[in-house]
Amino acid sequence: MSEQRNLVLAVGLSLAILIGFNYFYERPKVTELSHQVEVEKTQQNKQVLSAKQPKELISQVEKIARPEAINATSRVVISTPKLRGSINLEGGRLDDLTLVGYHETTNSNSPEITLLNPNNAADSYFVDFGWEGEGRLPDANSLWKLDTSKKVSTQLTSSQPITIYWENGMGLRFERTFSVDEDYLFSISDRVINNNQNEFKLSSTAQITRIGTPKTSGYYILHEGAIGVIEGRLKEFDYQKLTKEKNIEQVTTGGWIGFTDKYWLVALIPDQKTAVQTRFKGDQVHEIYSSEFVSPEQTLKPGQSVEVKQSVFAGAKILRLLDAYETNLGIDRFDLAVDFGWFYFLTKPLFYVLEFLHQLFGNLGVAILILTVFVKLLFYPLANKSFKSMARMKAMQPKMEALKQRYGNDKVRMNQELMELYRKEKINPMSGCLPMLIQAPIFFCLYKVFFVTIEMRHAPFFWWIHDLSAPDPTSVFNLFGLLPFAAPSFLMIGAWPLIMGATMVLQQRMNPQPADPAQAKVMMIMPIMFTYLFASFPAGLVIYWAWSNILTIAQQYFITKQAVIEPDTVKTKKKK
Repeated sequence: MSEQRNLVLAVGLSLAILIGFNYFYERPKVTELSHQVEVEKTQQNKQVLSAKQPKELISQVEKIARPEAINATSRVVISTPKLRGSINLEGGRLDDLTLVGYHETTNSNSPEITLLNPNNAADSYFVDFGWEGEGRLPDANSLWKLDTSKKVSTQLTSSQPITIYWENGMGLRFERTFSVDEDYLFSISDRVINNNQNEFKLSSTAQITRIGTPKTSGYYILHEGAIGVIEGRLKEFDYQKLTKEKNIEQVTTGGWIGFTDKYWLVALIPDQKTAVQTRFKGDQVHEIYSSEFVSPEQTLKPGQSVEVKQSVFAGAKILRLLDAYETNLGIDRFDLAVDFGWFYFLTKPLFYVLEFLHQLFGNLGVAILILTVFVKLLFYPLANKSFKSMARMKAMQPKMEALKQRYGNDKVRMNQELMELYRKEKINPMSGCLPMLIQAPIFFCLYKVFFVTIEMRHAPFFWWIHDLSAPDPTSVFNLFGLLPFAAPSFLMIGAWPLIMGATMVLQQRMNPQPADPAQAKVMMIMPIMFTYLFASFPAGLVIYWAWSNILTIAQQYFITKQAVIEPDTVKTKKKK
C-alpha cells in the first residue's frame, strides 16, 4: 500500500469514527414515538391513583394551567436555598417543585426550571407515598392535615421538617413526616398507629408518576426515561420500551429507581438494607409512566405502630452531590444517574480534572484550553514519533514519485519497492494513524462531559459563546448576525467550526500530499465535511478540537524543522 493510501486511510478512519459516532449516538431520533396520543382526551373515563392500589394509574383528565392546579388544593409550602414548591395535602404527595438557580435560558430573568407538576396540570409529574393491604387506607383523594400540635413550622425548610396526618375513622392514624436538606434530598417517614382492636397487614409504597410522554433531546448518546440501579446493575428503559414491556418487576436490596432527563433526576431511594419490590410501568393509551417500589409486608398489632423510611432525590444531577449522597448515605452507584456511557472509567476522571481547572481559572472555556494542553502533553512522545515518521515520508517524496513513474503500470512491484524503501529508511507508514486512534476515546469522553453534565449547561466562554453545551450560535450565512435574518438550522455554521476547519486545512498542508489527484481531492473535501459536522456539536467540544489542532500545528512545525532527516545526505556521509 502506498503512503498516499495510508494517509487517506488514517484520515478516512477518523472521519468514519466521527460520522459513525454522530449517526449511532448523537443522531436525533427520526420521529417522535408513533404511539403518542393527545394528552387531553375528554372521552376517557377518570381513574384514581391509589397508594393502596398502585396498579391503577391516573388516566388523562382535563388539564389546567399550573398556577390554577396548585391553587386548587390545600398545600404546605417548601422553601429551601435550592428548591421552591409545595406539598399537596390532597393525597399527601410531592407534586410542586421548581429549581432555584436554574433557568430555562441563559437569561437569569427567564423562568426557573419546573421539575414537578400536579396531576391536573399539563406535563403532570409527581411523587406519591402510601400503604397497601388491609383496612381503610389513604388514597389520592384523602385530605391530610398539618400537625401543629408540636408547635413546628407551617412550611418545610432545610432546617425544619413538617408532619401531616390522616385518620381513617376506624382507629388507624397515618403520619407522614417530610424533611429536606439544603440541596435536593427529601427524607420521608411513613408511620401507622393502630388504636383498633384488630391487627392489620400493611406494605409501604412509593411511586413516581409521569403523565404525557416528555419531550426528550432525541440523542442516542443520552438516556432519558426510566432508570435505576437494581441488584447492583444499572437499568435503563426509554418511554417506548416501557409501553412495550408494560410491567417490569424485580426485587432488589439497595439501589434506587426513578426518571431521568438530560440534567434533572427524580429518584426513589428505599432503605438500602431492605429487600423491596421494584416496578416500572408504561401505559401507551393514556401515556402514563411510573416507577415504584413496595416494601415488605408488616403486621400491625393493636396498640402498636410501624414505620418505614425512604428518600427522594428531586433536582439537578450535580456529580459531586450524587457522589456525596452515595458515600454518606450508602446509595448504591448513585453517580450512574449521570450518563457517562461505556467509557465511564475515563469520562468521570476527565470531568473532575475539568472541574478542578474551572475552579482554578474561573471559566470553563479556559479550563477546556488548559485541559487540551494536558492531553497534548500526555500524548507528546507518541505524537513526536508520528511527526518524525511523517517528516521522513515528506522528505522521501521525490524517491517515491520516481518509483511511481518507474513501476506505474505494475502496482504489485511498486508496492514491493515502496515497502522495501520504508524498511531501509525505518519508516512506519501507519504511524500517522496511531495518535488519532488512541485519542479517539478521549474525544468521545470529552463529548460526553460537554453534553451530559449540568456543570456545562449555560456555562459561558468569551464573546458570543454564552453556553458551552450548545452549538456555536452564529452563522457564516448571515455574516455572523450582521445581516437582518436568521439562518436556517442546517446552515448554522458558526465562527468556531470555521476556525476548526481552517486549522484542519493548515494541518493538512503540513503533511505529505497524495500524488494521486483523486486522493488529493478527497483530502481537500474532508475539512469541509468536518466543519459541517462539528457545527452541530457543543461549542466546548469545537473549541477543544480547534485549540488541539493549533497546538498540533505548532508541535508538528517544530518537530519537522528539528527532526527532518534527508536520506541522500545520510548516504553521502556514509560513503565518505
